[in-house]
Amino acid sequence: MADCGCQFEAKNREQRKVLRILFVLNGLMFVIGLGSGIVGHSTALIADSLDMFADAAVFGISLYAIGKCQSKKIQAAFLSGIFQMTLASLVLVEVVKRAVMGSEPESSLMMGVALLSLMVNSYCLFLMAKHRQDEVHLRASWIFLSNDAIANGGVILAGVLVKVLNSRFPDLVIGLIIACVVLRGGIKIIQDARSEKAKLKEV
Repeated sequence: MADCGCQFEAKNREQRKVLRILFVLNGLMFVIGLGSGIVGHSTALIADSLDMFADAAVFGISLYAIGKCQSKKIQAAFLSGIFQMTLASLVLVEVVKRAVMGSEPESSLMMGVALLSLMVNSYCLFLMAKHRQDEVHLRASWIFLSNDAIANGGVILAGVLVKVLNSRFPDLVIGLIIACVVLRGGIKIIQDARSEKAKLKEV
């Protein structure tokens, strides 16, 4: 019994260590991405940075849930999903705003920052790989990171198309797609949390 307790605490320590790293890295990339998106007039970069901010918040919530009872972990996952959907809605508003008011995205800045974000997210995915099938709040974190990698690739593609086509529309389209991917991820997390809640009631 004591060995089980030690193994449980060791697992919690490992999860906390990974989530702290993810929290810091995503927080930094949010600041870099948002600043670059504003300076470079890129909707796609702003969308990607807000996705990073949502992830940082989710990792913070997941840190809180470690060591707590299953109901708290389910609650943390549910809140993460709501937060993700809220951020996606804000990105959609930003896309519409820039589509109406106009923008001149900087393709080189878009590609450079997105490539840096992709490298950071790849490292985060590597750290989270062994925890992707753990409790519901950690599965939520894995979904966020997977969505991030897709979003980073989308921003790189948008940067290439903006440069090749000399048009702002690829930036707006990718920003819209990122918002939809984030929204879908939030819905999936909420569904997973509800499923876990139903299982808990059956016990």
